[in-house]
Amino acid sequence: MQGSPTDPSPSVRHRRARRTAGAVASAALLLPLLGAAPYDGGQEAAPSARLQKAFVDAAAAYDVPQSVLLGVSYLQSRWDAHGGAPSVTGGYGPMHLTDARTAIARSAMPHHSDGTEDARGDDSRAALLPDKEVPRNTQLPARFKTLAKAAELSGIPAERLRTDAAANVAGGAALLAAAQKQLGEPLGGDPADWYGAVARYSGADDTATAAAYADDVFDVIRRGQERTTDAGQRVALAAQPRLRPATAQVRSAGLRAPADGATECPATVSCEWIPAPYEEFGDGDYGNHDLGDRPASQSIKYIVVHDTEGAWDGVLNMVQDPTYVSWQYTLRSTDGHIAQHVKAKDVAWHAGNWYINAKSIGLEHEGFLTDPDTWYTEAMYRSSARLVKYLSKKYGIPLDRQHILGHDTVPGTTTATIPGMHTDPGPYWDWQHYFTLLGKPLRATAGPQGGLVTVAPRFATNKPLFTGCVTAGEPCETHGSSAVRLYTEPSEDAPLVKDIGLRPSGADSTTGVNDLGSRVSTGQQYAVAGRDGDWTAIWYLGQKAWFKNPAKQPTAVNASGAVVTPKEGLAEIPVYGRAYPEKEAYPEGVPVQSVSPLPYKLLAGQKYAVGDKVPGEYFYAPTFDTTPHRVVRGTDMYYEIQFGHRVAFVRAADVRVTPSA
Repeated sequence: MQGSPTDPSPSVRHRRARRTAGAVASAALLLPLLGAAPYDGGQEAAPSARLQKAFVDAAAAYDVPQSVLLGVSYLQSRWDAHGGAPSVTGGYGPMHLTDARTAIARSAMPHHSDGTEDARGDDSRAALLPDKEVPRNTQLPARFKTLAKAAELSGIPAERLRTDAAANVAGGAALLAAAQKQLGEPLGGDPADWYGAVARYSGADDTATAAAYADDVFDVIRRGQERTTDAGQRVALAAQPRLRPATAQVRSAGLRAPADGATECPATVSCEWIPAPYEEFGDGDYGNHDLGDRPASQSIKYIVVHDTEGAWDGVLNMVQDPTYVSWQYTLRSTDGHIAQHVKAKDVAWHAGNWYINAKSIGLEHEGFLTDPDTWYTEAMYRSSARLVKYLSKKYGIPLDRQHILGHDTVPGTTTATIPGMHTDPGPYWDWQHYFTLLGKPLRATAGPQGGLVTVAPRFATNKPLFTGCVTAGEPCETHGSSAVRLYTEPSEDAPLVKDIGLRPSGADSTTGVNDLGSRVSTGQQYAVAGRDGDWTAIWYLGQKAWFKNPAKQPTAVNASGAVVTPKEGLAEIPVYGRAYPEKEAYPEGVPVQSVSPLPYKLLAGQKYAVGDKVPGEYFYAPTFDTTPHRVVRGTDMYYEIQFGHRVAFVRAADVRVTPSA
């Protein structure tokens, strides 16, 4: 047992030859340790140091190096307790001890299976909607049942493990100690000798996934971390930059060899090939994606982040069903493991907007709880960020919110489709943390006269009221959020801004968790329309919208860039949900697609942040046979803009582009 709370001394084995069992985490995905001041091991601890003391006590009780215990907990939860609420995979507390049985009972069907939209988003062929429940695998793997094992090993009741952070840490320490014993390795001692136990803790059943997880944990230990948790606890892990773990231990961990397959993933993640079928199953019916030749035939401009609202096995069953939807990748919550289903060159059916589908890659993140206290593991955030950085570099996709889209920011294709568009990953996905992991932290890039703002509330303390998580109209549990609410005047007593696309009757927006009519999301940029004390106004859906933005606790930071506004002489211009070519661009045999404006208007004097300038483009793919497939590209140009909560498009001929300042 090491004497220091965080094992600061370098490993005596730092010169040991190392076999690469899984790629080491990218340095850009980790934050430096600033100035750690961990609990010093005394009997009394300040209220804000109690969690640090819990790590000290548990490490001593189970003879686990404190740095290992802290590193594993950071990778699972960033040391947050989440008020005793379970994660999307039924994990509890700082150690993410899993008890998924209750979570499964509360789980929703995967979000693509609700039957309200055609995920393909194109009328060149009939929509395929589900007519049966997606099959589920009810046999829970061991990674979903670690809380019961921790209770058995520690003697701590399961309820305490769920609700008491200190008990949860002790349960995690008991699991690590048991894994170390099973590997025949000594307790205590050098943290480097715990690589195999950490790999086992991941719950992964293959060596590549387990090793990738352990590499992440040890990279955290090498670099160090400190933060204040969601419960106000200060926790620190001192850096051990010379630590070299015994990576060869993973070979004796009793795990299977990784599945073979030509996946398109970075070396820094664990990835397997579980293909979505491309097959014909009836007269004119085929699924569940279209063969393409991207980026040679058309560029890939977007990555769409989804939340499955379904369990891993059920979601994989869905994507392997040839009769319905597909996406390129699924990410597992417990350990960040990735399954690829559709090659990037091909067009998956996931976004409900054919233009976006044809130019995007879809990522589904595992989750099967629907209440707001669900949370996502650090392992999944990091694996997803590595994948997105890899795809961004490979296809030239900018790392910003106009290209890294949530499914909830994909626009409807026509007025009729707007109310049915999806709202995942929702207000509880931590976009600030995600973009920090992407190496693009959301910071001020201009002064007060920059003309734009980037939405950037502090996730843990930003807790807007939402309703309808469990029962319609009933308040959701208070929770950190990436969302900021919009009002018609600089007052929380003012009405919320309206969305005539969602409610053509002009009815008011609501605080419903799925109502996107009156809120913005972290990372999105908008043109400033006014300021009034602690309030900032932006242009949003053709109207001035106000949000609270106090200097002492800002919800947005200043930025600058290009904006569009209607050309001189135009009182208003139309807004579109897709950038389709002009009718003259379509060759014989390809039906002309209508360029249908949405019900919104961009009015004279208003400004909106600009993304890409793109030509009108349409991918014609009506049949299983790829012979008639065509990419139609016109001369009419469009600008993508941040118009409301969702992105939109305007014709370049209708607008002028100016600096935001």
